[in-house]
Amino acid sequence: MTQATLSIRMDADIKKRFDAFCSDAGMNATVAVNMFARAVLREQRIPFEITGSDDPFYSAKNQARLRKSMDQLEAGKGKTHELIEVEDA
Repeated sequence: MTQATLSIRMDADIKKRFDAFCSDAGMNATVAVNMFARAVLREQRIPFEITGSDDPFYSAKNQARLRKSMDQLEAGKGKTHELIEVEDA
């Protein structure tokens, strides 16, 4: 099997805690990420529920505002705006 390298960035504290967890579980981060990738491919989904409970986008207030905006757009009460593209830094 040919090997490839996956390079990711994450918060330093999260990495430190993740490495400690993996060590306690008798593996390293590479093994854990490989286990995750295999589970994704086997199940054809992220193998755990992803929620946005901490993300303000998913708050009840914001969702209500989005529903109201969608209703207005569907009723023809919207304005078309050009997309503003931002260069990646």
